[in-house]
Amino acid sequence: MTVDFTALAERHRAELHAHCYRMLGSVHDADDAVQDTLVRAWRGVDGLTDPAAARAWLYRIATNVCLTELTRRKSRVLPHDFSPAAERGTPPGAPVAETVWIEPYPDADVAPGRAGPEASYDRLESVELAFVAALQHLAPQQRAALILREVLGFSARETAELLDTTVASVNSAVQRARAAVAKRVPDRSQQATLRALGDTALQELIERYVDAWERCDVDAFTALLVEDASFAMPPLRTWYAPRDVIAEWAREFSLNGAWRWRTRLVRANGQPALAFYAWDDAAAGYLPFALNVLTLRDGLVSDVTAFIVRSTEPADPEAYVRYPEQAMDARQGGLFARFGLPDTLPADA
Repeated sequence: MTVDFTALAERHRAELHAHCYRMLGSVHDADDAVQDTLVRAWRGVDGLTDPAAARAWLYRIATNVCLTELTRRKSRVLPHDFSPAAERGTPPGAPVAETVWIEPYPDADVAPGRAGPEASYDRLESVELAFVAALQHLAPQQRAALILREVLGFSARETAELLDTTVASVNSAVQRARAAVAKRVPDRSQQATLRALGDTALQELIERYVDAWERCDVDAFTALLVEDASFAMPPLRTWYAPRDVIAEWAREFSLNGAWRWRTRLVRANGQPALAFYAWDDAAAGYLPFALNVLTLRDGLVSDVTAFIVRSTEPADPEAYVRYPEQAMDARQGGLFARFGLPDTLPADA
């Protein structure tokens, strides 16, 4: 039977991409892994005699591609796992030149619902920042086994076949991975938190958060944070916690009046996210600065992960550290475009 490979690839491309993102923690690495997967699949498609087995066959290839990639490099992390929180009064500092950071993932690229009846995680739960970060701490085989079983809903037998191992080994790997992940993720997922909060309360929280930043009101901003909140800014290793330390940092560096901010609301990793634009005199407009992914708890913001996308200066050059352009991850420049965001906002935005 002849397989329409183009149709097959397009039918599964999005879910394969999300799978590779969970495995690798990087949108760009997932791009490369999916491309490699589809090239290998195209070369071997004549051996696919049962169309019903196509999905498992593609996942086998994609998983092996990711496992091979993981032998070549370290797992990606968030700043919380890279270094301790900054001491009080520490300036933001320079970026880490090495590409080590987990990247944000657009909700628009994730199919809704569960992948199968045996899946333990909703697909959006399985790309939440805390979950993806926890996955990166697992051994690659454990990571693959957990994702195949609990996210994608493959049976233990199917997972064993995909990983060329035994059912007993899969069950053992999943049990260990489950326990390890549970230690690193909150008791309640962001999906459950958002459902409990409700759309109206979420909208009000976001509006207050945006208003505080656009007015450079430190007290209003920090009033929206839980007491043990954190604020991280990859590719910088520096991150701040708890709330009173964040307030000092914001007052000195980001909400000191030297910056003019505008925002656009998006969704990333199953969580609300704000695209921050900073005023640029030369451009006479607002240019992309950072994508802030918000983690919520108890009706407030518990963690902010601000993925910085460019180097810039405020009106007062001494008010903030200028990031060395050569140390930035050049691929971050396309982050806003990935989320369908404009590359500039007009002066009257």
